[in-house]
Amino acid sequence: MSDSNALPIYKPEPSIAPLQSAFDFALSEWKRWCAEKGLPTFNAGQIYSWIFEKEVLSPDGFTNLSQATRTLLSEEFDWSLPGIESHLISKDTSEKFLLKTRDGNLVEMVVMPYENRTTLCISSQVGCRMGCTFCQTGKLGLMRNLSSGEILAQILLANRRLKELGHARGVTNIVFMGMGEPLDNYEAVLQACKTMVDPKAFGLSTARVTVSTSGLVPEIRRLAKDLPVRLAISLHTADDAKRSAMMPVNRTYSLDVLKEALLEYPAPKRYGITFEYVMIEGENDNILDAKKLVRFVHGLKAKVNLIPINHFPGIEMRRSEADRIQAFQKYLTDRSIPAPVRYSKGQDISGGCGQLAAKRKDELDRDPRELARERRRARRTESNASS
Repeated sequence: MSDSNALPIYKPEPSIAPLQSAFDFALSEWKRWCAEKGLPTFNAGQIYSWIFEKEVLSPDGFTNLSQATRTLLSEEFDWSLPGIESHLISKDTSEKFLLKTRDGNLVEMVVMPYENRTTLCISSQVGCRMGCTFCQTGKLGLMRNLSSGEILAQILLANRRLKELGHARGVTNIVFMGMGEPLDNYEAVLQACKTMVDPKAFGLSTARVTVSTSGLVPEIRRLAKDLPVRLAISLHTADDAKRSAMMPVNRTYSLDVLKEALLEYPAPKRYGITFEYVMIEGENDNILDAKKLVRFVHGLKAKVNLIPINHFPGIEMRRSEADRIQAFQKYLTDRSIPAPVRYSKGQDISGGCGQLAAKRKDELDRDPRELARERRRARRTESNASS
């Protein structure tokens, strides 16, 4: 593990009064703001483009706006990005950033370079309330949702880092697989996704933005109508009893209910729906489990990512043996279901699938539940001291 060549630690400047973050505004909100201030409507598109297309993050650089407008923007909005509390670089070159929000909460993002693309794994919540047994984030509980601007700020920070490294282009793919259940923060995630795919903003295709969900069926149906980006389902077993034990969401939305929504989802024809399947020794890795999985995905264009479970402190589950993974994979591929084995990047910096828990470098070996309790006590103490 290395943190050499790390970014300098950026800290947001304290503000006397909490200002609205400029990154939270959609184009429609900039139009409303311009109308309220008596400014030309076209100024809204210029501001929006400066932020999310040109990635100029200070009104001083908005050269096609009047000085008076730039001054107004500086006075009325907060233009600071989240602070970088910690920055770790993996031996596989992926990089994990621990970000500190304006109110002192901690979230993580992971930049993962590949030969022909750079994928950014972003967070949508501080913690998570889904309680999946194999995920370290779920041990923290949910502190709060991130705003759309806090989600988009992760892309801005990642692109800044890539530019510093000399990359010719920024993030090419985005996966909502960081901290939190994205569809549990639906409105903010939807607004952020719209900005990601807007040609006048980040300009990504819907095929390059993936929302991963544990299976919130009503929100899957909403996303299908509002913005059908790529969908990944955190599945892990096609047995209702097992899944309800592993993933409490299944007690509300069973596999039959989930599949009904997936059959209606307008997934990109080329990609279909991705299923994430963590391989856990003795839990979900035998041929009977594979047979149930084949039956579940029947009728869907599907790819199943087989992910040997990643260790984190306090977990008793162990990853499946290699021969069991190979047998499971062969059963799927023999039935024309793509099933690549995915060994998570960034495992040595606790940046792999299921490992994110907003930890500093010296906290990677700590139980996430213990750490969450400690942080809650500290925040209560700070709150009492300031009141």
